[in-house]
Amino acid sequence: MSTRTATHSNSWYTGNKDTLSTQLEGWLNAVGPELEGVGKLPPDGARVIIAPHAGYSYSGPAAAWAYKSLDISKAKRVFVLGPSHHVYLDRCDLSECRYYSTPLGNLTLDTDILKEIHESGEKFGWMSLETDEDEHSIEMHLPYIYKVLDMAKKVDTVKVVPIMIGAINTQKEKAYGQVLAKYLRDPENVFVISSDFCHWGTRFAYTHYYSTLPTDSNPDPDSTSLNIRSKTGPHKIHESIEALDRLGMSSVETGSHDHFAGYVKKTHNTICGRHPIGVIMAAIEVLQKENQLPDGKGRFKFVRYEQSSKVKEPNDSSVSYASAFAVV
Repeated sequence: MSTRTATHSNSWYTGNKDTLSTQLEGWLNAVGPELEGVGKLPPDGARVIIAPHAGYSYSGPAAAWAYKSLDISKAKRVFVLGPSHHVYLDRCDLSECRYYSTPLGNLTLDTDILKEIHESGEKFGWMSLETDEDEHSIEMHLPYIYKVLDMAKKVDTVKVVPIMIGAINTQKEKAYGQVLAKYLRDPENVFVISSDFCHWGTRFAYTHYYSTLPTDSNPDPDSTSLNIRSKTGPHKIHESIEALDRLGMSSVETGSHDHFAGYVKKTHNTICGRHPIGVIMAAIEVLQKENQLPDGKGRFKFVRYEQSSKVKEPNDSSVSYASAFAVV
């Protein structure tokens, strides 16, 4: 048992406690107390969010929309599902640490629940400390988790359950979702799903471009991959990227795990958290099949979309950030 160091502080986000706290509070306050079409924030029972994990100068403001939507009123645990960027995994791994440090203070891990998950029968491994500290997809959520828990005076009573989701196929997403459905069923558990959306540019080996933007009458237009000499138009590349992402967001909002998996297979959109999203969608479907969710519950609603830059030329690049919540 050990403490995971906040290895990305002072680079991906400030390591100064007061500055970080002020930044997070400012981004949360900027969202406002309610949203059109949603009402007062957070919605009752909004125990699952999707939020980005880039450096805070890029995605910090976008992530605030998800955290402002997260209902932690009954929370005793926060499950964090993040993708693996540095280590190839064909399974899901758990943290062996007792504490996760942040510049704001330490978060305590629920070691009993982690052991229980490990012994569930599905193949869960353990992360080494090096792997745990190298990965940013979970760490980037920890200051936000600490902040919202602290604001609710719950930081000393709520524990964290970090799970690294590997590059698993759709059937394995369903299998792991079956395991996690037990915990999703419990109203004292909330889930943070860590994902950026499209990583566009030659440095990401992904330059998808719609020759004609999707419409209701033509939702699946022809697309191509650009090179640095490609001509585009009449619409901008960033408009094509947004259209691609919004089709993915709509696919998530259908509530169908298979629909989302089909979208990813067809477009190859570089949504780095596609497997964590797939796992939680599979878990939600388990509850729906058990009639554990009333009609209309369990569907994600996206509340924010941003891009790190507006791509205009084929040699530009960008990463997209989207925030959503689901009431379960």
